Amino acid sequence: MVQAYILIQTEVGKATAVAGTISELPGVLTAEDVTGPYDVIVKAEAETVDELGRMVVARVQKVEGITRTLTCPVVHL
Repeated sequence: MVQAYILIQTEVGKATAVAGTISELPGVLTAEDVTGPYDVIVKAEAETVDELGRMVVARVQKVEGITRTLTCPVVHL
């Protein structure tokens, strides 16, 4: 299982709606509104890195109100 944090910037005033929509997507563990340079932080998981990438591109980035994403895979050193 591969996990990642997805840092999301949204249009002004859209963070709550974006977090709510993303929290319902398969593979999303949590989606939280935050303050700072990003508006929403998502923790997601998938079976493989490729599946995680497909989820981000095909599902997450298509949510209305998102302007930019940054995916940070979790590593265990």
